[in-house]
Amino acid sequence: MYNRKILLALLFSNLIAFADKPNILYIFTDDQSIRTISCYTEAQPWIDTPNIDALAEKGLRFRYCYTGAKCVPSRGNALTGMFQYHYNRETPYWPGHFRSQGYYTGMIGKWHWDVPRYKEAWDWSAVWEHHLPENSKNYYWDQSLRMNGDTLMPLEQYSTDAYTDLTIDFINERAAEPDQPWYFWLCYGAVHGPYTPADRHIGQLGDTPEMDYPKDIFPPRPDKPEHMVELSTNPPHPEIGIPMKGDRALDDVVKMYHEAVMAIDEGVGRIMQALETTGQLENTVVVFTSDQGYAWGQHGFNLKIAPYDANLLAPLIVHWPGRVPVNTRSSVPVNGVDLIRTFHHLAEIEPAAKLDGRDLTELFLHPETRSWDNQPVLQTYTGNIYGENQMVEELEKAHKTGDWSKFNTHKTGIKAWLMVRQGKYKYIRYIYKDYLDELYDLEADPEELHNLAVRSEYNETKLEMRALLSKELKQNGVQFLPLLPDPIQPY
Repeated sequence: MYNRKILLALLFSNLIAFADKPNILYIFTDDQSIRTISCYTEAQPWIDTPNIDALAEKGLRFRYCYTGAKCVPSRGNALTGMFQYHYNRETPYWPGHFRSQGYYTGMIGKWHWDVPRYKEAWDWSAVWEHHLPENSKNYYWDQSLRMNGDTLMPLEQYSTDAYTDLTIDFINERAAEPDQPWYFWLCYGAVHGPYTPADRHIGQLGDTPEMDYPKDIFPPRPDKPEHMVELSTNPPHPEIGIPMKGDRALDDVVKMYHEAVMAIDEGVGRIMQALETTGQLENTVVVFTSDQGYAWGQHGFNLKIAPYDANLLAPLIVHWPGRVPVNTRSSVPVNGVDLIRTFHHLAEIEPAAKLDGRDLTELFLHPETRSWDNQPVLQTYTGNIYGENQMVEELEKAHKTGDWSKFNTHKTGIKAWLMVRQGKYKYIRYIYKDYLDELYDLEADPEELHNLAVRSEYNETKLEMRALLSKELKQNGVQFLPLLPDPIQPY
């Protein structure tokens, strides 16, 4: 009898601890810059996102979030908790470990890391299989979702709205199991091209003032790496001089892009209302971000991938009533793998494998803390190369043959890159032979217009930041560090 009482007491205490673990809702949009959200000062004056703003007013907003560099590696980072150079097709997905520790896991939307493993990672899933040719371009209409790894379900509505509806269904269903915490990854396909708004939002920004154009939308950019000096993806109209995107005014395309954000904002509002209605709001950590940002003419780009804040910076908002202080801000730079490490801490789950990120829990709960002020943060983009073994193989091959084309990652000429930021400085090193590196003072030059790496008076700072990057990579377990080509000396 005595042993039975002890067992019952232990079981009861475990149930109490288990029930106290938070739910985690990870909202992950696509190609959404901080400039699309009105609570960010970088937003155009005609942007209005009241629901996302309300999330920030009731929580914590990060100023510098480098979630990832491109759709596929960003999602690989989110599934593995590792940088692109560490994971490969065999790397397990951490949500499967959450399942084994009692969490109910779910996801919906754009996966885009084409190693399914649906039933390994998820108790419930509705995956848009972007790799299927018949599905890959259907970002907004005519999508089909792979339900629980089995049947395909055609969507008969605008995809952003459908994802929101299915997420609310998930939230409602989990309310019936209040003693089991859950993790849900909501991957909206918006606002990726073709930037299609919902019918109800088409033309709503048509009468707004013309956008503010970036200072360096037109070339030349003489202190940038060679692929950017004359880059011009928005050439001026031959008669009226306004920047163009193809045969359309850039302003028109940007307005359409922002109109597509409106359905996301509405979705966030509806999801937060569902959490409140079902009594789950207080015990749910809501994290809103994007896979990366998106440039609209900055440095000549109309895309992500490049290692500049205009291309990379994603919104990051954290909401957790009673734990995360309301209406707070953090200027500490963070990245996507940091979030995965943090989720493990919040869920009180020891990782099953090494994670590359830092635990941000202290920042979430005490954003005013100063101990993070000078912490370096990494971000990387290695093109289509994944995993340490492939990195070593391709670098050895490039050194041997002199062919570095594998590290030329885009038709605009962007090379694979490594980036570190500490305090006001950002340093960029390209994985390409005889190529210029970059250094920026983000306090004096937040738009990254002036590459200090070409100025001899900043040589010492450049070398210090280059050494910091090497140190951070080494601490992160990188084996290919000795194979990196040296940057050229411009003076």
